[in-house]
Amino acid sequence: MAKRIIIPARLKSGRLQGKILLPIAGKPMLQHVYERAIQCDFDSVLVATDDESIAEVARGFGAEVCMTSSLHPTGTDRLAEAVIKMDYDEDDIIVNVQGDEPLIPVENIQQVAENLQFNPKASVATLCEPLHSIEEVMSPNIVKVVMDKMGMALYFSRAPIPWERSEFPKQLPVHVSCYRHVGMYAYRASFLQSYAQLGPSLIEQWEGLEQLRVLWNGGKIHVGIAEQATLPGVDTYEDLIRVRRHLGDLSE
Repeated sequence: MAKRIIIPARLKSGRLQGKILLPIAGKPMLQHVYERAIQCDFDSVLVATDDESIAEVARGFGAEVCMTSSLHPTGTDRLAEAVIKMDYDEDDIIVNVQGDEPLIPVENIQQVAENLQFNPKASVATLCEPLHSIEEVMSPNIVKVVMDKMGMALYFSRAPIPWERSEFPKQLPVHVSCYRHVGMYAYRASFLQSYAQLGPSLIEQWEGLEQLRVLWNGGKIHVGIAEQATLPGVDTYEDLIRVRRHLGDLSE
């Protein structure tokens, strides 16, 4: 069994076009992500993309690249194609590291892979963090997750779950554990090889959350509490400026 990282990378983005190639402290954003990924000392780190300009940049800083279709609706679909093309062993663990998260903690990448390795009933592993305010719980922009006693996901939602009927929306009850889903995943290669055959589910389309496809089809997702706080990725120009400043780049 090998541990591998795949960085799905596309040029188009809804709010900040071409963001993964934008410079941060003298390097493209994608390179910052790649350099964090290789610190994990896994068996391989691969950039999966449908764009030759991304491939050229990635090869320029030493990354291995797999060219994939431009028709994939999600990053997971892109990973699935890359796993098949690269002929990875079905027991390999594949961690999806997003190309727009240049501040991703190395410890969390390692944690999610280990969680999947030591939970053989799960096909997928992911992470979460506690929520501390009613505003966070009520926000539809924050995805919530509820787990069972074994740490397996019961459901993901943009709605405030779990709902404590006698308290909400007055305050966040201290006895209720509310968690924000951290969008980092580890997959078994065997699961990714079959993922492309699973059509989108109705609840996935309603919530706009692709991980619900796994639960809909009877799969198990292990959810661990992240060891390190996960700083937000880059979705907007304001996010880009924040990350630049965090890394000592004062340019705007």
